[in-house]
This record gives sequence, structure tokens and C-alpha cells, in this order.
Amino acid sequence: MKKLVFLLLTTFAGLVFAQSLTGAGATFPYPLYAKMFDEYNKLTGIKVNYQSIGSGGGIRQLSERTVNFAGSDAFLSDEQMKDIKAKTGATVLHIPMALGAVVPTYNLPGVSKTLNFTGPLLADIFLNKVKTWNDPAIQQLNPDAKLPPLPITVVHRSDGSGTTFIWVDYLSKVSREWAQTVGRGTSVQWPTGLGGKGGRLVAGVVRQTPGAIGYVELIYAKQNKMPHGAVQNKAGRFVLASLAATSEAASVVLPGDARVSITDTASPSGYPVAGFTWILIYDKLELVTKSEAEAREVVKLINWMLTDGQKIHETLDYGALPDVADARAKSLLSRVTYQGKPIGKEIVGN
Repeated sequence: MKKLVFLLLTTFAGLVFAQSLTGAGATFPYPLYAKMFDEYNKLTGIKVNYQSIGSGGGIRQLSERTVNFAGSDAFLSDEQMKDIKAKTGATVLHIPMALGAVVPTYNLPGVSKTLNFTGPLLADIFLNKVKTWNDPAIQQLNPDAKLPPLPITVVHRSDGSGTTFIWVDYLSKVSREWAQTVGRGTSVQWPTGLGGKGGRLVAGVVRQTPGAIGYVELIYAKQNKMPHGAVQNKAGRFVLASLAATSEAASVVLPGDARVSITDTASPSGYPVAGFTWILIYDKLELVTKSEAEAREVVKLINWMLTDGQKIHETLDYGALPDVADARAKSLLSRVTYQGKPIGKEIVGN
């Protein structure tokens, strides 16, 4: 009798846990994920609780095994991968999910023309070397704009952020001084500026501060009707962020683990401050799930996001995965197991 009760309770627990999944991390894809998870709930009844706390926070919670998956716009370093492997015996898989662009957004009263920026100029602004809007370095790129002698206020993320990683990864590629003094990471020591937690707060500070410049996801700039500049790419063209220009930036060969930077693209028509956003999961899902049923629901969710869910991307100004990235994502997801059972392969079919 006790055995029967135990089996019933175990089965019931597995079913209950499978009805609610948890994730945390990147704000960059949050508008997309919020829509995806709402649609998925309507289709399946599975509720997904995703905390938009920044990539750094998501990676930390995954490392602490308090969520089923993390969202990140920054891939883990080799050192981080080895450290997690040593502690858990598992590998963190980077499942590409979408493409997005990070744009320089500004608040410049009286200027309606879209401004042009080069990578070195943006680095100098964020290094506090270019301090006013009528500086010759800005005016030279925008001869038709009447730029005011307004002080520049830099606004940046204060939390660990994949958006920051994409931004500073780009600046590190185009500015030797930036690379040597500030560098790249989800969080850096900023030479100047005001900090805001989350993309929405950065956008809010820029909107409320005349003379401000910051960096936000394209979707936040569009949602808040904020001006954002065109950035010169490696081919010398000033490109305004768009779905097409972001997709062009992703015309790269992906490594086997899908950890790749696409900033400073060599594509003539590509937008240079773009990146993948990933879902991070353990290849051994027993580490973060309480039952095989729950583990299967995690894989089913991510598989749906890679298939039917991709149709949602362009409605929110995110780029759907190119064919090469899509195939790589499904191949990685198929490696997921639960206590040795190949549940990823069973669900994905690879």
C-alpha cells in the first residue's frame, strides 16, 4: 500500500511540475519571449515564468540550478564552461533562438534627422572623450544636421547584461583604446555615464534627459518611438538597424557549440551591432527538473520556439534564425538527456 501511495504521489508531482516551467535572464529578447510564452500557454496549458533580470542574472541562476533554463545574449566563456562542467558534470548548451540589433539611441531636442555614427566615434563618446553634441567629430559625419552645443550624457546598463556584451564586444573590435581600457563582458567598468537596470530603464533615462545617448535593443527604441542612429559597417556604409540588415550580419559559419559573435560584420549590407540571443540549458536536465515529465516539457517548449514560435519574430522586429543556425540549434537540443534517456533526440527527431 505504501509503495502504491509513493508511486501515485511521485506521478502526481511530475504532472504538477510539468505544468509550470521557469527561466530567467536576458532583457534583450524579453518582448519576444513574453509573446512566445503567452502563445505557448494558450496552446498547451503550460505556464512559463520568465524573469527578465539580465543575462548575467540568468547565467547565475542557471549555475545555481534554480531555473529550468536561462536566456542570454552573451555566450559563456571557455573558463565558465569548464567551471560548470567540473561542478555539475554537465555541459551548458547554447541554443540560438533569435537575432537582434542593439542601437545607439539619443535625446537631441530640435534634431529630427537620423544621425550617423562610426564605431570609433561611439567608443570615444562612451570613453568620455567626445563630450558635446556639436563636437567636430559628430558634425563631420552629419553635415546637414544643426547640432546644439549640448553636453552629452552617456546612459548605460548597470546590471549584468547581454545587451551590454553585444555593445562592448562591438566597441572592442573597432577601438583599440576601448579594448585595452574597458574591454568586453556582460558588465564592465564604465568610464562615464548614468547606469540603468534593464533596457526599459535605460530607454526611460534617455527619453527624460536632453543630450543623453544610450544603447538599447531595437524593439525598445521602436516601442518608445525613440530616435536611433545609423552605424557605419566595415564596408563603409551607414546602416540603420532593420530585420534585413540584422539577418545579413548573421551570414556566418556557426561553430559546433553555436557560440559566436557577429558584431562588426563584414557583410556590405549588414548592421554591425547585432547578435544572437540564446537559450542556455544543461544537457543533463535532471540537474534542474524534478521529473522526466518536466524535463520533456522543457525540451518541447524549446523545440516549439525553434519551429512554430519562429513565426512570431518579425512581428516584433527580431530576426528569425537563418537555416544554418536553425539546424545547429535543433542538433544541440537533440543532445539533451534525462538520467541517460535521449529525450532531446526523441522530441526533436535529430
